Amino acid sequence: MKQLELTTGLNGLDTWTAIYRDRVELCLSPAARTAITKAHEVVQRVVAQGGAVYGINTGFGRLAGSVIADDAMAALQKNVVVTHAIGSGPVLSIAETRLVMAMKIASLAQGHSGVRPALVEILTGMFNRDLLPLIPSQGSVGASGDLTPLAHLAAAMIGEGKIVFDGEVVPAAEALASAGLEPLSLQPKEGLAMLNGTQVSTALALAGALEARQAFDTAVIVGALTTEGLLGSVGPFDDRLHRIRRQPGQIEVARRLRALTRGSEFRDKALAHGRVQDPYCLRCQPQVYGACLDLLNNVEATLELEADAVTDNPIVFPETGEIISGGNFHAEPVAFAADNIALAICELGALSERRLAMMTDSSLSGLPPFLTDDPGVNSGFMSGQIAAAAMVAENRQKAHPASVDSVPTVVNYEDHVSMATHGARRLSAMLETLNNILATELLAAAEACDHQGLELFSPLAEVKALVRKHVARMNSDRAFGPAYEAAREMVKSGKVAALCRGI
Repeated sequence: MKQLELTTGLNGLDTWTAIYRDRVELCLSPAARTAITKAHEVVQRVVAQGGAVYGINTGFGRLAGSVIADDAMAALQKNVVVTHAIGSGPVLSIAETRLVMAMKIASLAQGHSGVRPALVEILTGMFNRDLLPLIPSQGSVGASGDLTPLAHLAAAMIGEGKIVFDGEVVPAAEALASAGLEPLSLQPKEGLAMLNGTQVSTALALAGALEARQAFDTAVIVGALTTEGLLGSVGPFDDRLHRIRRQPGQIEVARRLRALTRGSEFRDKALAHGRVQDPYCLRCQPQVYGACLDLLNNVEATLELEADAVTDNPIVFPETGEIISGGNFHAEPVAFAADNIALAICELGALSERRLAMMTDSSLSGLPPFLTDDPGVNSGFMSGQIAAAAMVAENRQKAHPASVDSVPTVVNYEDHVSMATHGARRLSAMLETLNNILATELLAAAEACDHQGLELFSPLAEVKALVRKHVARMNSDRAFGPAYEAAREMVKSGKVAALCRGI
């Protein structure tokens, strides 16, 4: 199993991608261990000196004015965990939970949270033993941190709540004991440090970004295959057009489309029989998909920083011995990132459905109606386009910006929140829908190319061969359900995108 070392600096997108995609083992760098220890020593000194310091010996939120006696500090930290562990809805996936845990460990390892090394060690031990807390996805407004879902992570660490262990959901105390781990008794600052933070919203948004990147790659490939099947012009992909606009995503998408369509037999036929000018769904692929690519690049840069950020409260500064209360737990950057991913998902699907519609329209495509040899008796891709249209509408409804929907909480003390968590949580369902749309277009594009009877240039030839390996031609009606299931698997698994990697 690959071991990854988490540091006090920027761990980087490759690290988070590996944690999300693979089963890895985590360890702390020596610098991280030193930083954690120094921050905890500051908290110890503050406790010994007395005086009201938020998050250590006061109540939380609107109750910050309540000073907590020394003998009640441990109860304070436990209480804030168990009272917030009230999440509902579907639980996070295994991959998402691992990402949340790793990001929380990395945040605490920065040495600004004041927790003991023992707390980070038990989290790391749980991660490495695959003891995954059961974390419900609903209940966070994305400010004061992801309080409710992170409370379920913290509860598992102290022997409360539930853990997924060897594929079974078991009481946390039982799972920890089976793995030889002792539940942690929380000390000052530790409960709040665990609950404050943007790790859940960031993990969900980053998972969405990584899956959207794969869907983007697939959309460009399928778009190129459709361009071939429709004898589309490659003139709109000319590099000179895009260089004078200067948008980097647009330039890159045009380059990919040129590379994918270069050298096939379709080019000569397109010049002889193609349209004078193509509809936007073919002609404007660089402009639309390029804008999506720029969005995804910006989103990944934001989330890469947030994944390593210190976002609990208050913040400990060991170099000066100060503990400062602020608002790093407000997940507005994550909310904007999630909203932008949703917009990109919508547009990837919208353009795909328009190309699919063009392929089924014989007056535009020059192909048989609905890509079937005997229209009337056969419906061909009629229902496929209807389903895609429904799914485009569904994603549009889900793309309403979450970041503008602040609802004040805690008697208006926390009067503006980000709603980043559900903004990021919706991305999984939207991506599922997008992949279904792309799978439908993939089947239709392969059929369109077969109707043209020409040879593709690799790697598009390999893409079409993958389709035909699992799905026979669809020019005559049969039970099409298995064909669509096979295409969805090719798209969602990344097999289609992998065939064109490196172009």
